Amino acid sequence: MISEGRSILLVDDEADIITSVKRWLQDDGLKVYGFADPLQALQYFQNNCDQIDLVLSDIRMRKMNGYELVKKIKAIRPETKVVFMTALETDLPELSRILPSIKIDGFMLKPGSIEKLVSDIKKIT
Repeated sequence: MISEGRSILLVDDEADIITSVKRWLQDDGLKVYGFADPLQALQYFQNNCDQIDLVLSDIRMRKMNGYELVKKIKAIRPETKVVFMTALETDLPELSRILPSIKIDGFMLKPGSIEKLVSDIKKIT
């Protein structure tokens, strides 16, 4: 089980992904705040940034992509941990090249193993 009290801001424009991932992470003891709209997620983060330990975000979303969202989140609270999840063919070194000034703490391909995601989050938090 992940350290008690950890909170995750989960952002994905697919409601079924939010529902599934949120349930899995909550089953492992995390508080999860899920948003299908990245603009609403950003607003929530602005008002509650001290309560969020990690942001788990899709890269491709309507209204605002994950890169833009994370840049705005890091501008508010630079130490925020970030894990990207995507169905795109990419990896952490490629993301580091795309966002050289933004520290990305983890990466997950969708669909992926929830066990690996939970394990990665344990290591990061």
